[in-house]
Amino acid sequence: QVQLVESGGGLVQTGGSLRLSCVASGSMFGVYAMRWYRQAPGKQRELVATITRDGRQNYAESVQGRFTISRDNAENTVYLQMNSLKTEDTAVYYCNADIPPRTGWHPAEYWGRGTQVTVSS
Repeated sequence: QVQLVESGGGLVQTGGSLRLSCVASGSMFGVYAMRWYRQAPGKQRELVATITRDGRQNYAESVQGRFTISRDNAENTVYLQMNSLKTEDTAVYYCNADIPPRTGWHPAEYWGRGTQVTVSS
């Protein structure tokens, strides 16, 4: 069973920084694309950043230049460095990854349970 576990959320003031981590573990054969999503109260879940296995990155326009996604393939871990945080970044942040559960199988999509990020003014 594949699990994604996020950590690193918390309370920070406007302009501060946080670093989120997400570790994938369990029965899996490689990790393909990894992503961070977020969901603010009363809003739809939105894609924040994506990183492919070979390191190509994409960002939502709202976080471009402030957030950096990275990964450690050896540790099956993805990070999200968040700088210059704004109150509108307040949300639950979810890790998402495409992982083949068996060799040669198509990857399935897995989600973490989320970590709360609160930015106060």
